[in-house]
Amino acid sequence: MKKTIAPRKAEEHDDLVLTPRDVHFDWEALPLHWIPREPLATSVVNVLHLLLPEGERWFVKVFQEAVPLIRDEELRTQVLGFVGQEAMHAEAHQGVLDHLTAKGVDIEPYVEHVAFIFRDILGEKPELSPRGRRAYLIERVAIIAGIEHFTAFLGDWILNAEGLDRAGADATMLDLLRWHGAEEVEHRAVAYDLLRHLDRGYFLRIRAMVVATSVLAGLWVRGTRHLLAVDPELKGRRKPGPMGALRASRKGLLPDLVRLVLSVLRYLSPRYHPSQEGSTRQAIAYLGTSPAARAAAH
Repeated sequence: MKKTIAPRKAEEHDDLVLTPRDVHFDWEALPLHWIPREPLATSVVNVLHLLLPEGERWFVKVFQEAVPLIRDEELRTQVLGFVGQEAMHAEAHQGVLDHLTAKGVDIEPYVEHVAFIFRDILGEKPELSPRGRRAYLIERVAIIAGIEHFTAFLGDWILNAEGLDRAGADATMLDLLRWHGAEEVEHRAVAYDLLRHLDRGYFLRIRAMVVATSVLAGLWVRGTRHLLAVDPELKGRRKPGPMGALRASRKGLLPDLVRLVLSVLRYLSPRYHPSQEGSTRQAIAYLGTSPAARAAAH
């Protein structure tokens, strides 16, 4: 059944109490290509599931480390709510990873690579001096602020991706993605506001965005190629190429790359604030209708 998507409306930034929602999803009936006849589009979106469990757990650890440095009680409350939501996101996407493994998709090499990045390269560095640890913490908060810009963009996209409904995409997967996307829009300003609280430097923010963009782009391309290569339903068949992604984007099954680039350019503005991205009203409206979120509230 097609889900009604609330229209976007212009609005000011809203201060919200961020609430973790204890959602659960049943993947038993999820087809491997949950966008029918679209293995490439399915694989591109499925990279999210491969990245997010480790990535969001890293977010949680970094923000927990940053909490003692917060001097504003309202921001502290927002950060704690953000941490709770991100922890739940990690667990929800872990369920999809378990399902893919059960379906015979060999995701382990890629997941181990992602874990190495977040645990080893970007993990804690106890050998640093106290001053060095603080600088390293702020650098990681800045990277998270950059990544959160992309997740807010993707959240806004998925809430409005009617092409997926028209294509007959699996309803449970759409609910997971839209529940998560709505919460990304809901808390889109927290990482940025925390960074500005700790360090207002413009060049730090831009440098970290360059790092975030480069790492995410590389991981996404590698993840898509890996999923297509190990897809048991594509054995012996020609794998879709880059032009397939362009066609999928034109059908509304993937984000528009031009809009994504324009969103990155907005982030470069000294006057940028995440409240310019997406609609809190639309996000809250979806969370009020999401089957998983409604079940979690009862």
